[in-house]
Amino acid sequence: MSRQIKLIWDFRGSASAKTAEHHEIHLKEYIAIEKIPVNITGFEIKNEMHAIAFMVVTDENMIAVRDALKPHRGEIYTE
Repeated sequence: MSRQIKLIWDFRGSASAKTAEHHEIHLKEYIAIEKIPVNITGFEIKNEMHAIAFMVVTDENMIAVRDALKPHRGEIYTE
């Protein structure tokens, strides 16, 4: 099985939680449109001024998704 990469978008400020939650909706839409095989998304509130939205892709899809959606960072995904 190929490696899974967690692509992360950072949101900061007092509205970061709502922004990250909304961004996840768009990530799910992108997965459906592009038929990406891994369907793992989410958002996490780190603190009151920082939240993230993320999606998990395989090595094979990472470059195409990265170039299209421009995440702020990425890391190896472990469940």
